[in-house]
This record gives sequence, structure tokens and C-alpha cells, in this order.
Amino acid sequence: MLKLEKSRSMENPVIIFGASGIGKVALDIFSSKNIITYCFLDDDSALHETEVNDVVVMGSTKDDGFLKFIGKKCEAFVAIEDITERKRIVKMLHKKRKVMPVNAIHEKAIISNHAFIGYGNLINAGAVINAGVKVPNHCLLHSNATLEFDVQLEEFTQIGAGSTIGAKAVIKEGALIGAGATIAAGVTIGERAQIAPGSVVFKNIEADDIVFGNPAGTIEKSS
Repeated sequence: MLKLEKSRSMENPVIIFGASGIGKVALDIFSSKNIITYCFLDDDSALHETEVNDVVVMGSTKDDGFLKFIGKKCEAFVAIEDITERKRIVKMLHKKRKVMPVNAIHEKAIISNHAFIGYGNLINAGAVINAGVKVPNHCLLHSNATLEFDVQLEEFTQIGAGSTIGAKAVIKEGALIGAGATIAAGVTIGERAQIAPGSVVFKNIEADDIVFGNPAGTIEKSS
């Protein structure tokens, strides 16, 4: 296993895609590590030329005038919650710029030296990642989320603030675990499933299910 963040120093400034909530969190993380944020890019034109903590939202995520810097003078981080849009931007960065987004890992996250961390992940303050855990690419782990030993995440998963993922649980691609939820040890959460905040899940959840409660039960399939 390899914890990539410790083995790679970041010398270039970062362009953050998305100037809303997660973008602000990413900016704080980079600033705390003395990493310069060059600018934000956001598709909401109302944000263009505004500032987030003195960093300017310079244009859209499709603006080649700024994209040309990525992979040469700047790194990229995708700070957008919507999975479809995040996937679009990641695909664009692969195709046009031949790069992977960097990680935004808070200095107060606790990460085992025997965990695997890929690329493009946000891991916020207080998150705990134990031995044998796999966090691949493009995952969002919010404040105080806990992943017990041997948890396996797939790409584009989101783990809400204060949630606990039990040992050897598997969270499939695109699944969303709400804030304060608990996933029991060994449980598998299917692709794109959504676990409501505060729910307690004791059994496997199928793809696209939306579940709620303690114990959690399916309330509908996502469209």
C-alpha cells in the first residue's frame, strides 16, 4: 500500500474547479499547507470575477485560456459534488491535459501508513482512515468521517461528516453516505446508492437504492 500524499510534494499552484462549498474547503486545505490557489473556475457566470477569500473566480470550467496551464504551470483539483459534472471534468483533464487531479488532504486527517490513497480525493479535518483501507480516486470524505480497517471504497464515493464505515465494508462507485450514518462491518453499499443522514445500515444495499432509518430500509430507487 502507498499513501501518495506523503510521497509527492506539490510545488505548482492549484486551479480549483468549483467555487462553492467543497471548493472553499479545498482552498482552506491548500492554504493551510502553503499551497497557492491560482484561481477558481466555475460554470455559474454570476460568480465570475468574484472572490473567495481573495482568490478570484476567473471563468468557466471549459475556458481553454486557463486550462492550458494545467499540467504545465498548475495542478487541478475538482471540488464539485455533482457526480456527473465531476466525472465530466475528470474525463476532460485526462483527455485534454493528460493529468490526474491532486488530493486535498487536511493536515488534521489521520491516515494509516498502510492505507491506499489515490488521486483527486478530498479528505477533510478529523477524518480517520485505518490500516488496509482503500480510497481510490475522486472520493469525498467529509469532516470526522471514520473508515475502519480494510474498508474498500470505489471511485466517486462520498462519505458524509461524522459517519462511520465498519471494518471490511465495501462502498461501490458513486454511492453517497449521509452525515452521521453508520455502516456495519462487512456490509456492501451498491453503486449510486444513497444512505440518508443518521441511518444505521446492517445489511447489503442494492445499486440505486435510497435508504433511511435505524435499522435502515429502502424508501425508493433513485431515478
